[in-house]
Amino acid sequence: MEFSTITLEKLERRATLTLNRPQAMNAMDDVMMRELAECFEALQQEQEIQVLVIRGEGKVFSAGGDIKAMLDPHKPLNIDEAMGYLTRIVKAYYQLPMIVIAAVHGASAGLGFSLTLGADIIVACENSKLAMNFIGIGLIPDGGGHFFMKERIGTVKAKQMIWEGKVLTAEEAHSVGLIDYVAPEGSVFAVADQLVGKMLASPIASMIMTKRILHSQNMPQLESVLAMEAQGQSAMRKTADHLEGIHAFVEKRTPVFVGQ
Repeated sequence: MEFSTITLEKLERRATLTLNRPQAMNAMDDVMMRELAECFEALQQEQEIQVLVIRGEGKVFSAGGDIKAMLDPHKPLNIDEAMGYLTRIVKAYYQLPMIVIAAVHGASAGLGFSLTLGADIIVACENSKLAMNFIGIGLIPDGGGHFFMKERIGTVKAKQMIWEGKVLTAEEAHSVGLIDYVAPEGSVFAVADQLVGKMLASPIASMIMTKRILHSQNMPQLESVLAMEAQGQSAMRKTADHLEGIHAFVEKRTPVFVGQ
């Protein structure tokens, strides 16, 4: 399967999926979202791969959704199509029959952070920045962000963190339970490789079965969250605060929100 915005490499029982738009900080446009959906759906049928590592090419893991694309007058973002892709991505991602390790360097923000949080194990470089920062552009988390935040830290903390939109250091994210390991600067991929080795030297079939059992129980809730995120994001895209948020982001200024 050939892709233009991601790469998938397989080696015996492991695979590496790389977000590959380094010129755009691996921001997710409609092409990448479609390709991620197709890739994860194909991986659901995989019989040999037992560990999948997800990483980003270039300086960061992912800056999130492609905000500049949202303002493109020649090709405006079709929010309903985008949310359809995200629903496909997350449902397939959460049900992958393998252990998923996210290796984060540089930054993981917005939709990129939702993808990170959906991994079974997260290791982040100590100098990386992590943020569920949709609030900064007047949006709500998507890509299952509500579900994954709640899974990791509970409802009350998830609400507060989403509302604040704070940029966290790896240590801060680790201290509240959002990530699992902090790697010394420049070593995140080596640490991820060590984790892969540990997984493959374990009775991993039983580990994957445990994942399948636990995740299957959560699917009705995840599907409900995805439907509500799609509906809510479509509504938020029409607000004055969202338009102000993305213009302020592009213009590198502080947004002035009015609650509408």
